[in-house]
Amino acid sequence: MPAMPGMSGAPAGPTSATDAPVAAAGDAVTIDNFAFAPATLTVRAGGTVTWTNRDEEPHTVAATDGSFHSPGMGTGATYSHTFATAGKFDYVCSIHPSMHGTVVVTP
Repeated sequence: MPAMPGMSGAPAGPTSATDAPVAAAGDAVTIDNFAFAPATLTVRAGGTVTWTNRDEEPHTVAATDGSFHSPGMGTGATYSHTFATAGKFDYVCSIHPSMHGTVVVTP
């Protein structure tokens, strides 16, 4: 029986689309034990950072320059912000101001 076009006989493997979540992991910040981890994250302009609250207490993500502010996030909640321009963006948890982090955005 002739081989069908496009069929190699090998099982279909993952496509390049599965690489996207791996790349996005570099733009993730975890909130755990009343700390942002990593405390400093570098992304390219146009990149989106996602914060995930792993604590039992609610937290926020609030830029000290006022450029972004999340709502209160309970356990497991996420907040994402896209950084359009290069710069250094310091942020805190407005509920627990001793928690602070920085996003460095490169061109």
